[in-house]
Amino acid sequence: MYDGNSYFTLTIKNNSGGTANETPLSPGSWSVSYIAGDALLNPTPIYAKGQPTFSRLTSFAEAGDNPGMTSYLAYNTGIFTPLSPVLVVIYTGNVNPVYVTGENDRGEGLKDLAQKGNADILAAALKNKPDVKAVYVLPAPTTKVLLPSVGGAPGGLVSQGLSVVPGDRLAIATMYGFSNDWFFTTMDNGVDATQAADISDMIALYDNGTAINQFRGAGIKQYNLAGTPLVESQKIAAVPKLNGFTTLPPVKNIIRVILTGK
Repeated sequence: MYDGNSYFTLTIKNNSGGTANETPLSPGSWSVSYIAGDALLNPTPIYAKGQPTFSRLTSFAEAGDNPGMTSYLAYNTGIFTPLSPVLVVIYTGNVNPVYVTGENDRGEGLKDLAQKGNADILAAALKNKPDVKAVYVLPAPTTKVLLPSVGGAPGGLVSQGLSVVPGDRLAIATMYGFSNDWFFTTMDNGVDATQAADISDMIALYDNGTAINQFRGAGIKQYNLAGTPLVESQKIAAVPKLNGFTTLPPVKNIIRVILTGK
């Protein structure tokens, strides 16, 4: 039954009472698989006809061992999202030109990045700012969006050579693809652009405040699911780990950003 706002209720009823095959049912386990394009990423998360079984499914079928099956499915469950082409900005000064926490969207194109994954409008606006030295938009070579690692395949990767001097700052921004208006970006006033380091711990997830949030990857109003985001006007704020929809892993488990020196 559809409960609204991308939530469903699954009801299973045992109708065997009073029949020749009356039987109890053990507690059940279930799984929901993502769709990428028009194909399920895992169409057979529990079993596949004609294929060998595995120990936890055997225990479940023979002894009703639900915790074992549930822990198996939980281990194979997690966050899945593409990332939009990455905006990279080199600038000077004490103010991040991309966003400021606690402000409303500036109307310069961040909304398009956060809602649609389109960084081009914001990139064009930033190039006209006096403190901005360089702006790049980095699409993945063959897929444009940076796809997540699925089935052991490597995740999307982009890189860009930078010419920087002491005092330069770096900021990046990319859309959490399966959201209404969430985006990953460097915290506060960016990072020192001249360092050689893994700066993933300086990346955080923010809510742009321009679209009403829905369940990640299941909101019928999300742009990347062919929807039209529902408008709201809130201040830009960090997305909490416990956010009413899902529990987020550490950001560096979703996106890694590394600066290398020469």
